[in-house]
Amino acid sequence: MFLKQFYAQSLGHASYLVGDEKTGRALAFDPRRDVEVYLQAARESGLRIAYTADSHGHNDYLSGITELTEHTGARVWASAAGEYGYPHEPLRDGQVVEFGDVGIEVLHTPGHTPEHMSLLVYDRTTSADVPALLLSGGALLVGDLARPDLLGGEEQAREAASAFCDTIQTKLLSLPDGVQVYPTHVAGSLCGGNIGSRLSTTVGYERRTNAVLSYVDSTEDFVRECIRLDNLPAVPPYWKLMRSQNMRGVEPLGVLAEPPALGVDEFQQHRDAGAIVLDTRQPEAYGGSHIPGALNVGTGAAFPTWAGTVLPEGARTLLVMNGPADLWEISRQLLRIGYPLPTGWLRAGMTGWRTAARPVETVPQITVYDLKERLERDEVRLLDVRQPSEWNSGHIAEAVHITGAELPDRLDEVPDDRPLAVTCGSGYRSSVATSLLARNGHTEVLNVTGGMTAWKNADLPMKG
Repeated sequence: MFLKQFYAQSLGHASYLVGDEKTGRALAFDPRRDVEVYLQAARESGLRIAYTADSHGHNDYLSGITELTEHTGARVWASAAGEYGYPHEPLRDGQVVEFGDVGIEVLHTPGHTPEHMSLLVYDRTTSADVPALLLSGGALLVGDLARPDLLGGEEQAREAASAFCDTIQTKLLSLPDGVQVYPTHVAGSLCGGNIGSRLSTTVGYERRTNAVLSYVDSTEDFVRECIRLDNLPAVPPYWKLMRSQNMRGVEPLGVLAEPPALGVDEFQQHRDAGAIVLDTRQPEAYGGSHIPGALNVGTGAAFPTWAGTVLPEGARTLLVMNGPADLWEISRQLLRIGYPLPTGWLRAGMTGWRTAARPVETVPQITVYDLKERLERDEVRLLDVRQPSEWNSGHIAEAVHITGAELPDRLDEVPDDRPLAVTCGSGYRSSVATSLLARNGHTEVLNVTGGMTAWKNADLPMKG
C-alpha cells in the first residue's frame, strides 16, 4: 500500500493519496483545488488516480475533486448521507470497497457536519481484518475534534455535538489503539480550538491524551466542551461561501492565464475600474509606504485566512509583491478560497510607484513602550484583534476586543474619537486590520509592532 500526505500550512489542511501498488490505482482524499501535486505524486509513483472523495462539504477551502475528475476521469465517491449536486457514487456506512490489496471501509461519522464520512483503510498484505489507518477528516484530530458549530445556531450545534459524541463512542474508540489516524484538519486550521502540531496520531494516543475525549462518557459534558465559544476561534467571512460551493460542485479551473505585469499607468487604470490593491509585503514594508486604499495581507502561513477576511466576495485584485517569485503562490492561495486570479501585478513595485510621483500613505509602527505611554496620556484608543482564547489568556485593560475575523462586519463599533492603535499577537494581523480600517475611513491608525507577545515579554501590566 502506498500513502502520501500533502500538507498545506496556510489552510491547516492535509490531504492524501492512497494507492495500491499491484493494480496501480489510487484514491485522492480531501484534495485541494490546485491538484497538480496529486497528479505529480501519482505520476512519480507509477499510479493513476482512479477515485477521489471528500470527507465532508468543507467550510474552509474549495475542494479539488471536480478538478481531478477533469484531469483523470476518476470516479467520485461521496457520503450517501449528503445532498451533493455533482455526479458521484454514494458510499454507505459499513460499505467496503476493494482495489487490489487496499480495502476501504466507510464510516459515517457525523458531528463536524451531518454527512461526514471517514475511511478505514486496510492493507491486505499485512492483515485481512486489522485496519492500518483511518482517514479521519474532521472526526478525530490531533489533540482535538473538529468544531460542530459551523452550520447553524446554538441548538443545531448542540445536536451536532450530541451526534459527535455517538460517533466517538460507537465508531472511533472501538478501533484498535494501533490504528494510525490521518486527519484533514491539522495545525493551523480554524476548524478546531486546540489542534496539536503533529500531522498524524493514533487511536490509542488520542484515547489517552485528547482532552475533549475525556468528556465522552457524558453526552451533556461532551456537548458543552465541544461548543465552548471561548475555546473556538472566530472564523473568517469567506467560510460561509465555501460549503455551498463544495456541496454543489466547484467549477473546474481549466487552463490558467498568467496574471500580467502592469506598468504604473495600467495598474492605475485597473484600480480606477474597481480592482482592489492587495499589498502582500510584510507589515513594516507596508507601513513605511503603500498605495492609498491598499489592503495588507503579507505572504506566509496565514495569507489565505486573512485575504479571505478582508477581501469582498469575488474581488478582483491587483498585487503589490516582494517580487515576481511570489506571483503563483499568491495566485494559488486565492484560488483555493474562491477568488479569481489576480488582474495583474505592479511590475516595478513600490519603487516604481513612488518614482512615478504617485501618492503614498503610511501606517506608523509603534513599540509596546510607545503604546504604554500613549495610553497613560490618553492619546490613543486600543483595538485588540486576537482570537477569544488569546484575549482570555491576558489583555491590556484599556483595549476594545473585536476579533480580526469579525472586524469587517463590526467596523461601526470601532472607536474613532482619537488615533487608534491596533494589536494582535505579533503585528501581522493588526497590520491587516489597520489596512482595512484605513480603507474604510479611519485616517489615524497605528500598528503595534511585536503585538501582545512583545507586551508580555516587556513585563507590562495585563488583565485576565
